[in-house]
Amino acid sequence: MINLPVLVLNQNYEPLNVCDVRRAVVLMGKGKAELLENGRGDLRTFRATYPIPTIIRLFYMVKRPPPKARLSRKEVFVRDRHTCQYCGIVSTDLTLDHVLPRQQGGQHTWDNLVSACSRCNNRKAARTPREAGMVLKREPRPPRPNPYHIFQHLSLLEEWRPFIPWA
Repeated sequence: MINLPVLVLNQNYEPLNVCDVRRAVVLMGKGKAELLENGRGDLRTFRATYPIPTIIRLFYMVKRPPPKARLSRKEVFVRDRHTCQYCGIVSTDLTLDHVLPRQQGGQHTWDNLVSACSRCNNRKAARTPREAGMVLKREPRPPRPNPYHIFQHLSLLEEWRPFIPWA
């Protein structure tokens, strides 16, 4: 019960984070947050009874810079929507391809990496797409900042939906 997820909202009701019940109760106990939704009942201790929060809101505004996506295989596949950027096949069995091969001075950056199926990656080998006679579906570029990146891979509770703008 103490490890259940709790949605944390900023002072302006913007989704900020997800924490566990224990952290949420501590924030409420220290006067840093208020309870907005209690859909789970009460937590009884020897000395007191606390509501088990589903959603809390901070009393102060937390300013945070827009998050930058880390360059990783998973993030490149997400950016390219699990699609080979040469033949267009959608698959979960993809490889990373350097558009300008590293042997020719290509860097390991967002602008030089694309998702490719094994067949296309082998066909292109250590050549540029032009040298291999292949065409990219889209030019690679860094993903746009997404302030709700941390929520993409979470299963959202029904009580959270009114506070999640994309739900």
